[in-house]
Amino acid sequence: MACANTSWSEENFSCSICLDVFSSPVTTACGHNFCRTCVTKFWDEQVQYKCPVCNEIFHTRPDLRCVLSLTAKPTWSHIRVAGLKKHRLVEPMDRLEDRMCKKHDRLLELFCQTEQVCVCLLCTVTDHKSHPVVPLKEEYEVKTAQLGKIEAEVLQMIQERKQKIKEIKDTVELSNKDADREIAQGGQVFTALIGCVEKGREEFNQTVQEKLKSTVKRAEDLIKELEQEIEDLTNRSSKVKRLSHTEDHLHFLQTFRSLKDPPPTRDWTTVEVRPPSYVGALRRSLDQLEETLNTEMKKLPGDAELKRVQQYEVDVTLDPDTAHTRLILSEDGKQVHDGGVEKELPDNPKRFTKYIFVLTRQSFSSGRFYFEVQVKDNTAWRLGVARESIDRTGRPEWTPETGYWTLWYYKGVFLFRDNPAVRLPLRAGLQKVGVFVDYDEGLVSFYDVEARVHIYSATGCTFTEPLYPILGQWYHSKGINSAPLIISPVNQTD
Repeated sequence: MACANTSWSEENFSCSICLDVFSSPVTTACGHNFCRTCVTKFWDEQVQYKCPVCNEIFHTRPDLRCVLSLTAKPTWSHIRVAGLKKHRLVEPMDRLEDRMCKKHDRLLELFCQTEQVCVCLLCTVTDHKSHPVVPLKEEYEVKTAQLGKIEAEVLQMIQERKQKIKEIKDTVELSNKDADREIAQGGQVFTALIGCVEKGREEFNQTVQEKLKSTVKRAEDLIKELEQEIEDLTNRSSKVKRLSHTEDHLHFLQTFRSLKDPPPTRDWTTVEVRPPSYVGALRRSLDQLEETLNTEMKKLPGDAELKRVQQYEVDVTLDPDTAHTRLILSEDGKQVHDGGVEKELPDNPKRFTKYIFVLTRQSFSSGRFYFEVQVKDNTAWRLGVARESIDRTGRPEWTPETGYWTLWYYKGVFLFRDNPAVRLPLRAGLQKVGVFVDYDEGLVSFYDVEARVHIYSATGCTFTEPLYPILGQWYHSKGINSAPLIISPVNQTD
């Protein structure tokens, strides 16, 4: 489309106040152009702020715009005013002041690649003199090409976060289901236990009441007997008194004979009623309750619990750099046994030198993990987890305080090493032990995998560094205790 006016005179580019070519041109809200100095001085001398051309009154001092407001679109070939050749005319657009250099009052038309900012032509010879600059369009094309990659990355990040939200929601849903199941199962167990406690209380109360009833019955019987004797003695006393007043010698002598001998009575000096003794009654009731509770504990759904912890199975292999020199490891790092003699091996600060232990290559610093070890045919063994900083060259106590959480079996003694040690009932036919650790909850649990029952749990543990699965054997001789300990894959169908 042709311009509305293709010929531009010098007056189109002259200030209506000084009548000269614009110097630092600005535009008022009503659309008229002036030199900044001219219009500023004009307003300084006026009582009211008004346009020098149309006399439009402004209630506050106007915000001057730094671009020319023209009624038609000129081209460079039409500009004849020398003073305006340093200004570039642009398409009309919103907030043109944001497109002007704040320092030089020129159009921002270049891009500084060093500081990644838009600059004007004068900036390239001052603040950005040594910086590489390119036209905005050129940088625009470069950035536009990058925009597709950025958009793809943003979309990927959005998708990842949506997936994470789904994972979290799925976890919450699963947690709700697990909680409902646990509450239901726990409710059944506690109901049974409450029933046992109530029954024990009733039996205890009954025992006490029966003892009291027996004591009261004896007391009542004795009192009744005493009252009968008192009545008999009172009658005798009356007869004695009457006889003492008679003067009939014959009657006196005949009656005195029957009153001479005392009536048959009990010797009450040794008779007493003792309060019933309840010593041991409560203890016997509690012992019975404990036996009942232990029976009920064996009915707990250990199989379901074991299945849940088995879901956290980890693949671990033994680390030869930590193994005592007597130990022999399989090539796959899944088996270990005592070879009976110490091998010549290079010194290694990670190696156990006093006790025949070995750690796995893998360690865990958060979350949950589970592994199983076959102990079949092994007559003396130790297994569990240990923290990274344990003493591997001395002879420490193998307790949680020194960094060990281990189950021990030796010469018919089965225990969890603590201070003091927790002795556990022997488990006939124990072939495979499962070890579960919840690092964040501070829990270490052991399971009889074949029987699918819980053995022992150490709770309230404090973990502050990586934990390693640990296996160990006692020294063997003449073939005794030569069976290996084997890290076995989990078989949830057992």
